[in-house]
Amino acid sequence: MKQKHRDISKEGDGVIVLIPEEPEDMWHAYNLISKGDSVRSTTVRRVQSETATGSSSSERVRITLTIEVISIEFDSQTGVLRLNGKNVSENKFVKLGAFHTLDLELNREFSLIKPYWDYFSLEIVANATDPTRYADAAAIVMSEGLAHVCLITSTMTIVRARIDCSVPRKGKGTTTNHEKGLQKFFDLIIAAIIRHFNFDVLKCVLVGSPGFVKDQFFDYMNLEAVRQDMKVLLENKSKFLLVHTSSGHKHALKEALSDPAVLIKLADTKASGEIKSLNEFYDMLKVDPDRAFYGFRHVELANERQAVSTLLVTDELFRSSDVKTRKKYVHLVESVKESGGEVKIFSSAHVSGEQLSQLSGIAAILRFPLPEIEEEIEEEANASQSDEEVQARGDQQRD
Repeated sequence: MKQKHRDISKEGDGVIVLIPEEPEDMWHAYNLISKGDSVRSTTVRRVQSETATGSSSSERVRITLTIEVISIEFDSQTGVLRLNGKNVSENKFVKLGAFHTLDLELNREFSLIKPYWDYFSLEIVANATDPTRYADAAAIVMSEGLAHVCLITSTMTIVRARIDCSVPRKGKGTTTNHEKGLQKFFDLIIAAIIRHFNFDVLKCVLVGSPGFVKDQFFDYMNLEAVRQDMKVLLENKSKFLLVHTSSGHKHALKEALSDPAVLIKLADTKASGEIKSLNEFYDMLKVDPDRAFYGFRHVELANERQAVSTLLVTDELFRSSDVKTRKKYVHLVESVKESGGEVKIFSSAHVSGEQLSQLSGIAAILRFPLPEIEEEIEEEANASQSDEEVQARGDQQRD
């Protein structure tokens, strides 16, 4: 992502002009843009015009439009980011207040105007425009006849190809059909690797499966690479790491990304840092539960005591349409950083982010145990229940 211009006031409002240059930049843009923001970009609109003779004609005209965003649609598979909203700038082709759709595209600049640029938004811009490239990883999870070829970026897990191929079972006395089916299946995976993997960037390619399918594939791939002189595979053979998974489905990546050997390979990726923190949280929850909390109120109370060592939070919480909710999470993140804590923001499109979402989307590893927090939460719940009962009795008496 290229930042072309920035103008933010001391009060926090202002505009940043950005140019998405890679497919992943569209994901960053999706996280940046919120309902109520204004976005200015070029778009094509069909315009009706009437000639001097009274006949009408239409033509497609490229115009610059500024809309106040009402809804956002993002397809991570195609990288299409579509904004729906109403026109807020004077335009001879589009009436003020008219509804319109803007499709943000690669290499086309857009201006993002926010009433307040909070910490989370500025952090996204900083990360997206950072010229330092972090090492990425890829993964192939497979079982006989089924494979998912994925890219693991710093922000999400993207399925680049799903291969579903019929592999005949081994027959009595003959394995010819089975072997032919398996070879065809492996050939499709190799083709997907060549097409979707950029080995100039990749540092590690995980190959996972139940049983020995991964081993069979790896041996076959190396033989084919020699036979067909596939230099890209021969030169990057050392980047492939075989791991055990329970299936060929995407969710099996969770197992692969928890393997210690894999974490060593992924040590220089952001994704591995998030996974490591999540695993540390789970371990702490088992051995010392008073130092591991999840849920906003639990984490908030721990932070009030400056006890949060590592805060784990999903980016989904910062996309809340409720400004008050969004601000409370932004304030918590800023407060944890001020007290010396580390903040890990998980992508909801990444496997690790999906796991954290199941724990309310926010969790914390503490510097020291706080058993009293659970008691305090329980007291608050009892007090709230008592207040509700008193109010209910009062309502009944009035009735």
